[in-house]
Amino acid sequence: MTAEVDTSRRHFLTVTTAVTGAVGVGFAATPFLASWKPSARAQALGAPVEIDISKLDAGAMARVKWRGKAVWVLHRTPEMLATLPAVEGELRDPESIEPQQPDYAANEYRSVRPEILVVVGNCTHLGCAPIERFDVAPEDLGPDWRGGFYCPCHGSKFDLAGRVFRGVPAPLNLAVPPYRFLNENSILIGDDTGVA
Repeated sequence: MTAEVDTSRRHFLTVTTAVTGAVGVGFAATPFLASWKPSARAQALGAPVEIDISKLDAGAMARVKWRGKAVWVLHRTPEMLATLPAVEGELRDPESIEPQQPDYAANEYRSVRPEILVVVGNCTHLGCAPIERFDVAPEDLGPDWRGGFYCPCHGSKFDLAGRVFRGVPAPLNLAVPPYRFLNENSILIGDDTGVA
């Protein structure tokens, strides 16, 4: 009878120790596994950004931050859109063949809606910030300049669709981030779910 009692007792202690050990491993692993999850700050930096374009007048540009990058939203005028075909012969990638934009923006406007351009505001040469130069034929850019973006760091030029000119240091068009229209007046930058 003593042998039976000892076996039952031994089995009870073994099970209890195993359960206690498993609980301990769970408590120890939880903070370790939680450390793999991105911080709230990191999640916020990568989160989509909504922008209201209802007050963005034609010819005006808004700037927002998404994933630590400047993103420009330009409301192009009909006159701005008319300059796009006129400069195609001067561009390095006029048909946007290089993958600097989602498929839905691989068109002559590089946008979902022709009048609204959404691009990352970093030069594709060394990451400087080009400046908007919407003036036509300024003295410093020459009589053929029809408006666009100019990078003062090394002289790269981009048209009003963010397409790079030939003969400048920048190798690629300005990048178009994923985006979609939530409605007529709002854009969600960083999420293009449902855009065809």
